[in-house]
Amino acid sequence: MPMERKFIEDGLQKAEMNEFLRDELEREGYGGIDINRTPTGTQIVLYAEKPGMIIGKGGSRIRELTEKFKNRFNLEDPSIEVKEVDKPDLNAQVVAQRLANALERGWYFRKAGYSTLRDIMDAGARGAQIILSGKLTGSRSRVEKFTEGYIKHCGQPAKEIVDEGKAVAKKQLGTIGVSVRIIPEDTKLPDQVEIQEPEEIEEEEIEITQDKEKTEEEEETEEEEGETEEDQKVICRVCGNEYKAITASHLRTHNMDMDEYQEEYPDAPIRKGG
Repeated sequence: MPMERKFIEDGLQKAEMNEFLRDELEREGYGGIDINRTPTGTQIVLYAEKPGMIIGKGGSRIRELTEKFKNRFNLEDPSIEVKEVDKPDLNAQVVAQRLANALERGWYFRKAGYSTLRDIMDAGARGAQIILSGKLTGSRSRVEKFTEGYIKHCGQPAKEIVDEGKAVAKKQLGTIGVSVRIIPEDTKLPDQVEIQEPEEIEEEEIEITQDKEKTEEEEETEEEEGETEEDQKVICRVCGNEYKAITASHLRTHNMDMDEYQEEYPDAPIRKGG
């Protein structure tokens, strides 16, 4: 069988299982399914708000459900494990079924929608959207949306971080479709930016760094002072040696006085800046 066809058939089978379990476990608070196919059989994990009702007395209900799975979906040696939903208000399928039950009991759609949305956000969700479609108040069908927080509508993040659940409310005027989309509290958003605080440096490291900086500053100061002394020297035009200043006693060694030196070398400085 081609790989593409196998993926399509597996997806269709999971959709059929979801639809079957939504109807079969409506009162038990069905919250989703995980399927893992292994060489020894098919492992199925059911999430529910009330796992005890699914297992039944002495495991009778779970054995009956396993037999239905085996015959209805042609599964080889299915093994079903039931897990409780940790936070029902953040499970989209559980919330959708609750809302559908509330509508069937006669709740006004707007009150039911806003009340459910408030419960989702109070549970810590980063965002949620509820869509009700059908004959809400009269003979004409319409769509009502209730949205709060951050929600992704398209792209890969919408598939990866958004939990989606669907249910149907059966009323006298007709059916009402319920769609719930939730972004859980611990989800990392694709455009989320985290700013990390710099790590604290221990006091000893700070002191060592400060001492090193002081030593470097002192060395730089000494070098600058040495360079300053060198820059302040002038050159004698007669002998070519460097001196801090051309003095009269030095010129006498050349049998010259200050006036003769300045007359012969008018552009020669006597001292730096002079």
